[in-house]
Amino acid sequence: MVETFYEVLRRQGITRRSFLKFCSLTATSLGLGSAYAPRIAHALETKPRTPVIWLHGLECTCCSESFIRSAHPLTKDVVLSMLSLDYDDTLMAAAGHQAEAIIEEVKKKYKGNYIVAVEGNPPLNEDGMFCIHGGRPFVEVLKETVADAKAVIAWGACASWGCVQAAKPNPTRATPVHQVITDKPIVKVPGCPPIAEVMTGVVTYMLTFDRLPELDRQGRPKMFYGQRIHDKCYRRPHFDAGQFVEQWDDESARRGYCLYKMGCKGPTTYNACSTTRWNEGVSFPIQSGHGCIGCSEDGFWDKGSFYDRLTNIKEFGIEANADKVGGTAAAVAGAAVAAHAAVSALMRAKSGVQQKSEVK
Repeated sequence: MVETFYEVLRRQGITRRSFLKFCSLTATSLGLGSAYAPRIAHALETKPRTPVIWLHGLECTCCSESFIRSAHPLTKDVVLSMLSLDYDDTLMAAAGHQAEAIIEEVKKKYKGNYIVAVEGNPPLNEDGMFCIHGGRPFVEVLKETVADAKAVIAWGACASWGCVQAAKPNPTRATPVHQVITDKPIVKVPGCPPIAEVMTGVVTYMLTFDRLPELDRQGRPKMFYGQRIHDKCYRRPHFDAGQFVEQWDDESARRGYCLYKMGCKGPTTYNACSTTRWNEGVSFPIQSGHGCIGCSEDGFWDKGSFYDRLTNIKEFGIEANADKVGGTAAAVAGAAVAAHAAVSALMRAKSGVQQKSEVK
């Protein structure tokens, strides 16, 4: 008999109170509200645990590194319990033939009911020989493993878009997962790497509700990729006010002004960085003083220097852009200073006349 998720947790010593706390945190992180916590708890108490096979193609393992550093320790433990590491050739203890046998066991036992998570992508040149998995081209292993899966998760920019492995001229023909697997539902979770809580949130949603989250037109979960980083960035007021960093470490940089002119791609990047943030929720690249490089967007690696600014972004009206607003703001500030000086001079002159009149 297959254990439920809750039974796995209790066997590992997790208390009922901690379990319910996890359900509440999960509901909040998914944007469902506290009312959904009981539904999540019921699903995890009654549903059989869904196995996940985690494969690695051409990649640097940064997605795994991000995933195992989820901010809340209970979340990490819970999700790892969900996955139970049925197969992950980076994190599992088994190796060699013993490890490969696990894939076959899961495929046979859970046919049509397991999820394949893919980190990295398959190279197609020279019959896939640029990435060998268990003595065979990774693209072959990927196709065979996915054949009886119910869904696929494409972790990171590598699996979602190809990332730097697919950068021009792409000699290995590194190819995103959705261009190789065309007959299965695929959830793309891009980023280089994705945020840990985004990864755990997607897994929890899929395993709890037994369905894919609502996706945008590019196949990304709307709950995490529905808004631009720019829309929730704490530096946005400076953008609107025309206050920009003009060069690294100038006075504007020290004041935390907007990094748009330094190449920040926040206005064209959809991700949860400015809300969920990194490093246990305390920061993200823009907060650390570096502009967004747009790593969750397709082709970010081939769009020139990360420090080349976006051109002609119009956010202030039909005819206004960042340069015009910045210039206008400076002109208005200068005019205000001049007006203040003129008024002050008039007041001083008037005061002097009054004093002379009083002396007479």
